[in-house]
Amino acid sequence: MAGDREEQEGIRLNRFLAEAGVSSRRGSDRVIEEGRVTIDGRIAVLGDKIYSENRVCVDGKEVKRTEEDIILAFYKPAGITSTSDPEDEDNVIDFIGYPKRIFSIGRLDKDSEGLLLMTNNGELADKIMRSKNEHEKEYVVRVDRNITDDFIIKMSKGVLLDDGRVTKKCFVESTGPREFRIILRQGLNRQIRRMCGQLGYGVKGLKRTRVVNITLEGLKEGRYRDITKREREELYRQLGLK
Repeated sequence: MAGDREEQEGIRLNRFLAEAGVSSRRGSDRVIEEGRVTIDGRIAVLGDKIYSENRVCVDGKEVKRTEEDIILAFYKPAGITSTSDPEDEDNVIDFIGYPKRIFSIGRLDKDSEGLLLMTNNGELADKIMRSKNEHEKEYVVRVDRNITDDFIIKMSKGVLLDDGRVTKKCFVESTGPREFRIILRQGLNRQIRRMCGQLGYGVKGLKRTRVVNITLEGLKEGRYRDITKREREELYRQLGLK
């Protein structure tokens, strides 16, 4: 039985933290590297294994694996950071004030607004954030000068960024003289702002409106909601999860 094997062999710390709702496995690695995790009082290191008798704490608070699967849709205002770091006074966890341990799936720039998914499910977060899975994220963007056909074509075909990488082809359409809609299947750091910058445009406003099948529908800025049963089923179907 899987449970018996875990009792004997233990599980990797980053998996334990993901299943305890601390962060995705990748995010949990960062938390470990920052020295914020202890096992029975000692500072944990990457690669540590956890057994049933161990006491694991993050920032001094004990964490445990959970069976409850929380998925929230949150309309993040500009000025809030997509981090659980308690030393950041603008962190999203304190802003939401949710009574159970959750974390954000990926990031949304502090200066940006819009949909941020919050969960305690590390596997779900990893599935969405892995760039190779190419799950869609949709945005509405306002820029500082009039949009041209040439701009739309170049954005959609891929833009050479300042680090030498070329963005993947994507859907882009003008929705106003200085506004456009874009659907990405990758998530490079500050990608849209950098793409616009390379083409001589400055971003004045950026809102994420959709992640996979979850949208901002029915949400006011600064509020969150549980995703519906139908949304959950479709999300799991697209992610290949049960």
